[in-house]
Amino acid sequence: MAFNARLLILVLLSWTVFALHPKSVTHVAKQDTNFGVRLFKEILQENKDKNLGFSPYGVSSALNILQYGTAGKTMGQLREVLNYGFSERTVSTSLRKLREKICGSLASGDNTKSVHVADGLFVQRDLELTPGFLQRFYSTFRRHVTQVNFTDPQAKDILNQWVENQTDGMIQDLLGSNSIPPLTRLVLLSAVHFDGKWVLPFPEKETHERPFYRADGSQVQVQMMENTAKYNYSELETPEGEYYDVIELPYEGDEISMLIAAPYEKGVPLSTITDILTPELITQWKESMRRSTRLFVLPKFSLTSEVNLKSPLQRLGVTDMFSAERADFSRLSCK
Repeated sequence: MAFNARLLILVLLSWTVFALHPKSVTHVAKQDTNFGVRLFKEILQENKDKNLGFSPYGVSSALNILQYGTAGKTMGQLREVLNYGFSERTVSTSLRKLREKICGSLASGDNTKSVHVADGLFVQRDLELTPGFLQRFYSTFRRHVTQVNFTDPQAKDILNQWVENQTDGMIQDLLGSNSIPPLTRLVLLSAVHFDGKWVLPFPEKETHERPFYRADGSQVQVQMMENTAKYNYSELETPEGEYYDVIELPYEGDEISMLIAAPYEKGVPLSTITDILTPELITQWKESMRRSTRLFVLPKFSLTSEVNLKSPLQRLGVTDMFSAERADFSRLSCK
């Protein structure tokens, strides 16, 4: 499998995880995937020449919480983009069961959770909340609203510490010194922490420098991990006739796996794959895979990215909540 320019890496949760759950849970999970793919393609429009990493599930989970405080057209736009198609109570219950399944059953060999998901709603301490909101919020999401004085310079430290605690120290100093303006009234944070071990780990002694080809045709020497083993693997062709490979790297527990897709030829851009990406195509990748012995080479990498979701969400139809004149958060606050 040749690696050139960029890789498309997806971490997937097997649908079999939800086999014994109500149809509403399975439906909500699939709609999260649909939303995630659409959002990913919108984000790519502004990040075509950048490495990009984000959690679609984290975004949809945060938007669902935000929706709980909205009304009118603002709420309608959020419901339309998430497209769950159920009542608010059914969606909230299904999302809670989905979260419990993800975090509760995906345990590693030492019985510690490999996935942890946490959402935090922080509101200005003197903000007048709609009567009963705190009780209704806890009843629905099983979590508390934290009241913070955002005019205090230490407010960011409180939020950063929350993120650090929720991710076992993996995400530190998320918010910079000027990230919380004094007029801030609400901050919604979503943290998804995944700590998994590959079923087929790369032997450390087999890591060597190899050439990695950039989109412009140049190459750079990078540390490459390699392993020869039996992988689920598929060779596919785009509608334009470009060939690409997809390989699966399962994690321990057999419920989460990483899919890596890359064009076969060095000069073919990754957009030949991302432009045609759909949930149905991902399913096709899985169904077309065959197990075979392969030499697999993967660059060692770490990735930190910052994504502004405003424009991508606006292009998907979520506009009113970004407007001071049209935003309707009347179920959250009377002001």
